Amino acid sequence: MKRRALLTLLLLAALIIPKSLCADEGMWLPMLIEQKIVDMQKLGFRLTSDDIYSVNKACLKDAVVHFGGGCTGELISDRGLLITNHHCGYGQIQAHSSVEHDYLKDGFWAMTRTDELPNKGLRVTFLRRMEDVTARVLTDINEQMTEAERTSAIASNIKSITEEALKGLDPKFWSAQVSPMYYGNQYFLYVNESFTDVRLVGAPPSSIGKFGGDTDNWMWPRHTGDFSLFRVYANAENQPADYSPENVPYRPRKYLTISTKGISEGDFTMVYGYPGRTQEYVLSPAVDYIANVSNPVKIRLRTLRLDIMNNYQSKDQAVRIQYSNKNAGVSNAWKKWQGEANGIIRLNTAGKKRHFEDRFMAWAQAGNRTEYLQLMPEMKELYNRLQPLQFAADLHNEAIMAVELLRFADDLHKTVSSGKMDAAVTQATNFFKDYYLPIDKDIFSALLTEYYKLLPQSPLPSVNLPALNNACVDFGALSNQLFNASALANKEKTLALLALPKEEALGALENDPAWQFVAPFLTEYTAKLEPQIREINSRLTLLYRTWMRAIMEFDKDRVFFPDANSTLRVTYGTVQGYRPADGITYLPFSTLEGIMEKDNPNIFDYDIPQSLRDIYAKKDYGRWATGGTIPVCFIATNHTSGGNSGSPVLNDRGHLLGLNFDRVWEGTMSDIAFDPMVCRNISVDIRFVLFVIDRIGHASYLFEELDFSE
Repeated sequence: MKRRALLTLLLLAALIIPKSLCADEGMWLPMLIEQKIVDMQKLGFRLTSDDIYSVNKACLKDAVVHFGGGCTGELISDRGLLITNHHCGYGQIQAHSSVEHDYLKDGFWAMTRTDELPNKGLRVTFLRRMEDVTARVLTDINEQMTEAERTSAIASNIKSITEEALKGLDPKFWSAQVSPMYYGNQYFLYVNESFTDVRLVGAPPSSIGKFGGDTDNWMWPRHTGDFSLFRVYANAENQPADYSPENVPYRPRKYLTISTKGISEGDFTMVYGYPGRTQEYVLSPAVDYIANVSNPVKIRLRTLRLDIMNNYQSKDQAVRIQYSNKNAGVSNAWKKWQGEANGIIRLNTAGKKRHFEDRFMAWAQAGNRTEYLQLMPEMKELYNRLQPLQFAADLHNEAIMAVELLRFADDLHKTVSSGKMDAAVTQATNFFKDYYLPIDKDIFSALLTEYYKLLPQSPLPSVNLPALNNACVDFGALSNQLFNASALANKEKTLALLALPKEEALGALENDPAWQFVAPFLTEYTAKLEPQIREINSRLTLLYRTWMRAIMEFDKDRVFFPDANSTLRVTYGTVQGYRPADGITYLPFSTLEGIMEKDNPNIFDYDIPQSLRDIYAKKDYGRWATGGTIPVCFIATNHTSGGNSGSPVLNDRGHLLGLNFDRVWEGTMSDIAFDPMVCRNISVDIRFVLFVIDRIGHASYLFEELDFSE
């Protein structure tokens, strides 16, 4: 390795190990958790770093899975029983639901193994080992290389590393990835094993699992029983296998003991999961854009979509089921963006970053650090070029491609163009299963109207369609015309089109009004807008690599941890309440009393099962009673993000206290700036989970395979 690369590695090795813990901020790599174990033990943790991560013995990492690629789950029995959030399993629960068997509304409980429901396409993934491969990735990298040459050499090195890691393993169930940390200053290899036979075991009614709906989402106090149960199956040799009736429950290397002791304020908590994406080290222009430009316009457009969905869903049970998962997907980010923007503004995050950037520039000038003096001006100039382009991309994604018919036309065109006609038929069948044309027509009209109001603020030119060159176009009338004329708005017509030979089907598709409408937008986006955005972001990524090295050198006392990137992380903290505003103090616990206070049979999201009302009336809590009530949720100071949904919340002995499912609204800016005063993760108490399984689901037979600690 060249001398400069070696110096970079030595600098990184010294700087990534923080001198002290700043509050409870940080998402730490399991392999390197030894550097944090003393801080964890000071907060009460009783285990060792080997208990958290080891390749030589079973440890906590072996009980944690990446669930479906976007959530976290954990094994809680030696028979493959897995628990995650209700909203993580929501798509599977919805897929099995119908008007006749409304598992979303009524819940689902498999009383025998044969009742457990298979889920096509669902996989859970275990991290088997990780390794620092920075030196191998940067082999033969030198300063004389162009960035293209460097990228190519790194890609070649990574290919060799992953191929070697997978030697002798079945690529159908094993994968290897090399993930960059600190913008490519460090690289880690992850070797993963996936299981694809994962069956639904149990889920509470949505009035428990999604209690409070969008109104309570991202809020505290919370009273949501956000959990669902699955079982992982394997072949007779305990190896991953495709679904088969002959498969047997997987015997995990490690599963979690469940704590029924309860928790108190100040108790240690650890979250072990797969946070998705954070941006802790971005410059002030990026933060300013998120809070003042991007989030507001996306919120505005999604509000229109949600209002239309909610209106139709409230009138028809079948439509409510069809659009429940879509609605949840739209609303989750919609509300998060609101809290994120408010938090960034309240903390003056952009202003604080500008102050830091000014201090950095003064340091670089005083030390005559010529390699850093042009770094920030160049990055800020790139942001000036990027932001209007990104605004146009936001409009494209949140307005044009938010119309289901237009997105379907694009997806189907790609599939048919590739000649995969059977896949196109499957694609169409799945699309129409959960499609309600009146909703989409109204969304088209509302979003296109807003798009053309907002378009002058972006560099994207008006699409050359005669009907749209008139600023007074009636998008309601245009919607009726388009949806009535398009075969892609009708299942039978679409399937008939797909029954044609490939070339004829493609011709018919390209003559369809829906494709003809969306194609010019796609051309503008893919041919003009996207390449410019990609080129600027590529240059920014290159400069951020230097920026990370620079600020680590400049600010030696700061705690640096790698941004989340959907790899397994450890966070830790304590159970704590918070004060979101003057005169308001939140306790860290919620109870069944809060559910009963919100209970309202006239509102779907607050209409709890009658059985829960009856239990409450009699105070018939059985073994789950705690202080005359049932604990429901709690908050703690763990630093979490999207992807941590379903993550186990563990106590000082590594026993399961609950399932992480959300953050408080005032702290959703923690992906960019962590405020220890208000950033709290929200978890469902495992005792409420057990209570619901027992008294609502009548599935206490599951307890026979669980290990409890008092």
